[in-house]
Amino acid sequence: SMAAAGAAEVAQAVSRPLSCLQEPDCGRAARLRALEAIRAEVQDRPLSGAVVQEVFATQLVRPLARCLAGDAAERCRELALQLLCHGLSHGDRPSEALPVLLPALAQRLCPPQGFEPSEELRLGLVQLLSLLLQRCGASVAPYLTDVIRVLQATLLDHYAEVRRESCRCAVACAQAMPEHFHMQSESLVKPLMQTISHQHYRVRVDVIQATGAVIQFGNGKSVDDVLSHLAQRLFDEIPKVRHAVTTVIGEWLLHLQDRYSYFHKLIPLLLGSFTDEIPENTKLAWTYWEKIGLQWEKENEEDLKDKMDFSVSPSHYPKGVTRPGLGCRELVSRNLSKILPGLCHDITDWVESTRIKASQLLYTLLLHAEDHITQHMELLLRTLYQACLDEESDVVKNCVKAAELIGTFVSPKVSLRLITSAFGKTPKPSCIMVLTAVIRGSPKETLQPHLTDLGNMLSQAGVCQRSEEVFYMEQLLCCVQALIEVCQEDCKEISLQLMKVLVTIMAIQCSQHLKEKVEETMSSLAEVQQLESFHYLYKEHIIQLMEWVSVSCDCWTCYSPEILQLDVIATHSGPVIGEALNNFILILTTCLQPNKDPQMRLKLFTALSQLLQKASETVNSQGLFPSYLETVIKDILAPNLQWHAGRTAAAIRTTAVSCLWALIHCEMLSPEEILKVKDGLMPQIIAAMDEDSKLSRLMACRIVGVFLKVCGRQFDEDKFTKTYTEVLKRLDDASCDVRVAAAHTLTNWFKCLKDSDVKSAMESHIEFLYQELLIHLDDPDQNTQNAVLEVLKEGSILYPEVLVKEIEGVVHKHGTPVYCNQLLHHIQSAKESA
Repeated sequence: SMAAAGAAEVAQAVSRPLSCLQEPDCGRAARLRALEAIRAEVQDRPLSGAVVQEVFATQLVRPLARCLAGDAAERCRELALQLLCHGLSHGDRPSEALPVLLPALAQRLCPPQGFEPSEELRLGLVQLLSLLLQRCGASVAPYLTDVIRVLQATLLDHYAEVRRESCRCAVACAQAMPEHFHMQSESLVKPLMQTISHQHYRVRVDVIQATGAVIQFGNGKSVDDVLSHLAQRLFDEIPKVRHAVTTVIGEWLLHLQDRYSYFHKLIPLLLGSFTDEIPENTKLAWTYWEKIGLQWEKENEEDLKDKMDFSVSPSHYPKGVTRPGLGCRELVSRNLSKILPGLCHDITDWVESTRIKASQLLYTLLLHAEDHITQHMELLLRTLYQACLDEESDVVKNCVKAAELIGTFVSPKVSLRLITSAFGKTPKPSCIMVLTAVIRGSPKETLQPHLTDLGNMLSQAGVCQRSEEVFYMEQLLCCVQALIEVCQEDCKEISLQLMKVLVTIMAIQCSQHLKEKVEETMSSLAEVQQLESFHYLYKEHIIQLMEWVSVSCDCWTCYSPEILQLDVIATHSGPVIGEALNNFILILTTCLQPNKDPQMRLKLFTALSQLLQKASETVNSQGLFPSYLETVIKDILAPNLQWHAGRTAAAIRTTAVSCLWALIHCEMLSPEEILKVKDGLMPQIIAAMDEDSKLSRLMACRIVGVFLKVCGRQFDEDKFTKTYTEVLKRLDDASCDVRVAAAHTLTNWFKCLKDSDVKSAMESHIEFLYQELLIHLDDPDQNTQNAVLEVLKEGSILYPEVLVKEIEGVVHKHGTPVYCNQLLHHIQSAKESA
């Protein structure tokens, strides 16, 4: 009554502007004035809801809707929109306006005919639709088709704010009438997915939230149409977008009607957020996941009864990791066979970010699946072998962590059998990486029964000598380190096998850094066996190592890896090699025969000469080497001193000469020994003084000098003659060192002749030698001059008068060189003291 009276009064007041609005020829200005007059009466006065409702329903809705849908003037449409919003907000029965307003909205916003050109007004119109849904709720159901048509258009509007409002509208629509919405929800999925990657992140967030509601309250079957789009948004660089996806997936996993059919598709998306770089997002995912697990436990209580009572925590569990609840573990285990194939495919995808995400997820899934991993081992290992070769280090790191979980949860009977069979084909470095990770993840006591097999496998030539690639060897080394770290003193039983592997790694041409790491690993292998240093490991195993390395030594070539391995065993073992001379000399005798590959002999000789340089710390550490000298000289050195054409042959002779010099120099070759061997060696050593190699010539001069010292007094005329003529040539050598050495040798020659029976027979030779030596006093090198002077002083004792005569001849020709006076003075004082 009062409301009716109020309404009548307002109706009276607006009747004139209304009739003006409806006149066909009413101009823009007049329409505008009319709308402003209506606003003054309706909006600017404090009217009750009932009055507003009455005036709107009876008089205003139709003309305003007409104006909204068809007025040419933007300002008029804007005022009409304002008035309608006011009426809907303040009237108390807003749904009565639906039959008029919804068709008007559809006409203005839906193609083909309707297009509101003003962005702000399009936004206003969608806000009006939101208001209708909010105020009228389920009463909008009969007009749902119109609402959906409008949203299909506005969700793709060019103006971002319209898209955002449309998303909110879609949520309101889904919540307002779920049972009707269910029938038509699918129509919104396509436009939502078309706008889910919009460049404004706020639009993306709203679309994701709208998608959540549309599917939650609509048709769950649409999950399949949106999953790949949502998964893509987990790579969005804006954390809020990823947060929105996590929320939607979490809500679906808790409340989606048909969630049991979609677990295997949704779980990977939620668990994928565990590795989000924003802690808040990670925490959100975990919170949802715990709720989902608990809810699933409740829903499946009967089924889980036994497991709940007998669920014991595994004794061996990754350090610092919290074990997920039973429901969570069961959910993953039961869905793993559906999740893994797709995930394994993603780990080898061509897009780097996909591979990283997939590898992180693999770790999370395996952590949940625990021993259920066992039935998926073949697929897992195949994938890991491939993924561990990824050039992206994060992928490798995550896959290695995942492989460690195989060690933690899967019986080594199964895992090691499968990995070992992969080694049988051709072991890739990645197979070794996976094996290493499995070892690292395993408890010591479960590995113990398998150690011998592991040691034997790793030390097979097919594994440890398959490749000289440094990366492969580094992985092999990591594997040995893992065994030592995990199995500790148990490694004693495979100590020999591990040494074989370590020697093999050390023997490849690699960086000093890798060699140092191998040595550290040897030291730790010694340490777990309570040995003081790795030399004790050699002490323990050197005979077996020698036997292992020399199995095929009769057919070695310079490319045989065993040569380098022998080198490592012989040089790296320090003094211990002195305990294995039997084997060592046998190998050398076999391989250093002149008919064997020259390059190989050169390598072995080089190793031998290095050992002989420090004989007392190496081959003679036990004082046993002298008993092998005869073999070394007759069967090894002498045959290799024979002249053969070619550069390698020359290099071999040089090394053989330097071995002989080392033996003499360190006095291992005693005078008695020299007497035994000199006849066999002298011709070759004399020949060696004429080699191209300066080193050969130098050492040959020195060796002849020693031979003279030891047994020159027994030389016959022929030997004396042969020796001095060759040594004399060396005074013309290009190298000062060789000239000085030759001079010293000649000094020894004179000393021997002094007490010899053949002195008188050699007089003419001595005279010739004096003449030659006097010429060499002019040597440009000071040291050589001094050395030649010493030779002449030593030689002057034999035939002083002859020498004096020769000196006078030189003085007569060239004046008086300083040296000649010194010599004359020396001869004079010798004569006097005699």
